[in-house]
Amino acid sequence: MAKTEAKTAKKKKSAKLPAQIDLAIAAAEDKQAHKLVVLDLRKTAGFTDFFLIASGTNTRQVRAIADAVIDSLAAKGAKPAYVEGYDRSEWILLDYFDFIVHVFGPETRVFYDLERLWGNADRIEIP
Repeated sequence: MAKTEAKTAKKKKSAKLPAQIDLAIAAAEDKQAHKLVVLDLRKTAGFTDFFLIASGTNTRQVRAIADAVIDSLAAKGAKPAYVEGYDRSEWILLDYFDFIVHVFGPETRVFYDLERLWGNADRIEIP
């Protein structure tokens, strides 16, 4: 297997995700979020285990996706420890300690490119 193939296989592994992340993914999908990606940061960062990254097509959809994630997790007793960017809705960050949800508008996601920035993290396929 070539090095690039091995690297790609590592980046796109499947893993069992914590239930709260599965709920967040389902809530984002219900609001037609696109380009959903989960990055496993357990081997790379000390401050959280996972990033869930999603995109909306405009600020209204970005806010709807974030609201759906918040409501879905609140129904199971989880509230974000910190919320940032809600007012502008170009990039909303929801910090649940063990994982962070990033909901981006299209231009903001391209600008910050978290997938490249955290390129050493394992990328988990979303079923």
